[in-house]
Order: sequence, then C-alpha cells, then structure tokens
Amino acid sequence: MVSKQPRKQRKGRFNAPLHVRHKYLRAPLSKELRERYGRKNVRVAVGDFVSIMRGDFVGIKGEVEEVSLKKGTIAVEGAISIKADGTEVARPIYPSNVIITKLDLKDEKRKARLSNE
Repeated sequence: MVSKQPRKQRKGRFNAPLHVRHKYLRAPLSKELRERYGRKNVRVAVGDFVSIMRGDFVGIKGEVEEVSLKKGTIAVEGAISIKADGTEVARPIYPSNVIITKLDLKDEKRKARLSNE
C-alpha cells in the first residue's frame, strides 16, 4: 500500500486477498517466547493460549477457539457475549489486542518455521 490516506488504507485492508490477510492475524509473543524464538510476533492459531490486553475483556486468559481469516478476528475461550435470547456467543477480538503466552506446536510445519527463523 502506498497511500497515507486512512480511507485508502482501510479499503486496501478490507479488499485484500486471503493470502495477504494472514499478516493481519499476527499477535505479539510474551517475553519468554520472544527470547526462545527470537521474534516479536507470530500468526495466531487455534489451540494457542493468549492473554487479552485491550478492550472489555482485558485480563482474560484462555485458549484460541476460532480464527477467522475473512474477518481478521479470533475467538478466545472466556470472552463471550450474551444475546437477548440468552444464548452465549464468542466475542470477536483483534489479534493485535492479545499476547500469545503458549504456542500450540502440534503442527510440524509451524514448529519448523518457528525454529528456522
């Protein structure tokens, strides 16, 4: 993106193809993980444990239940809203508002990617 105009920044973000949207789903790592892997942030995946740092649910720690590439949000265990009919729904949270405290390394490709960089 070249323009500085907020309107064009938003347009570029909303109209970005899915392979570019992966970059928007990165979240900062905790200090321990940052020292271990030598990087500041990593893409959030289902199964990671995060701590919410901003918004209405600040302080909640839980597991990532869902990652929406289309919307650019994640759903964290414990961050729920109650609808008018009484049902509970996961509240979408932007990944930049959380810190990853524990990584889910069941995926061999992800583990290899983290150790290489």
